[in-house]
Amino acid sequence: MSRKHTIVGLGELLWDLLPSGRQLGGAPANFAYFANLLGDRGIVASRVGNDDLGRQAASRLRQLGSSTEYLQYDPTHATGTVAVRVDGAGQPQFEIARPVAWDFLEWTPAWKKLAEAADAVCFGSLAQRSPVSRETILQFLRSTQPRALRVFDVNLRAPFYSRDVLEASLPLADVIKLNHDELPLLAGVLGIPFGEERSTAEALLHASMAKLVCVTRGSCGSLLVGKAGAAEHPGFRVVVVDTVGAGDAFTATLVYHCLRGSPLEEMNEAANRVGAWVASQAGATPVPKNGNLELAVAALKP
Repeated sequence: MSRKHTIVGLGELLWDLLPSGRQLGGAPANFAYFANLLGDRGIVASRVGNDDLGRQAASRLRQLGSSTEYLQYDPTHATGTVAVRVDGAGQPQFEIARPVAWDFLEWTPAWKKLAEAADAVCFGSLAQRSPVSRETILQFLRSTQPRALRVFDVNLRAPFYSRDVLEASLPLADVIKLNHDELPLLAGVLGIPFGEERSTAEALLHASMAKLVCVTRGSCGSLLVGKAGAAEHPGFRVVVVDTVGAGDAFTATLVYHCLRGSPLEEMNEAANRVGAWVASQAGATPVPKNGNLELAVAALKP
């Protein structure tokens, strides 16, 4: 049995205000939840307000089996919220409040120890929209051990990203994960001509010094490009309830297999399988039936 790895979701923790009700969310928090489901130690490093929503967020994290040890409480700024509208195809649209507590992530001795202990860290562009949190995130990444896997889940949310943020983040990433719509934008930042998807991903891999580039294609699967080759997967057909959290589940599964040295094909199939299962459920952090994720995703067919 492989040891549990310490997996950190670094960045925003917030409440998604969905048509069906309020759900705890934020890509780093969702990512950490799925890292736990997969059997590792998923940790949320974020900041909430010292308010009712912040206390409810901490309570919900504990219910989901996640530690609140590295959750900061802001005495001034409110807990983050996002109004989410879901279209007819199950695709979410977001209205993200600002400024909120996670715009003021603080570099602390506890976070420094966490960075040094982390086996993997997943970060994105959204939490870097404020200079304070951006500096803390970059400091966290620079404080990780050389062996740690640093994953840049690009997750562009207009207007909350900039060329500077992308240029500073890419050199720190071992894995770059983005969707097919974000690929030409990121290629443009690096001055890479956008052409065929695989060749563009390969050029991004070499230009960024990353070990792996993952391009997700929604219901059409994904492309993985590594130093030794590439792998494509067509995805799994499911009845989509909503896609909130599906990408974060994909990323967590990718990290799980990266840390264990799985072949690209196995990594790709597993990540698509778990992501598709989440898309077939309501909310970003669904609980598997009988608590068994393996059984929940086993029946899915390409």
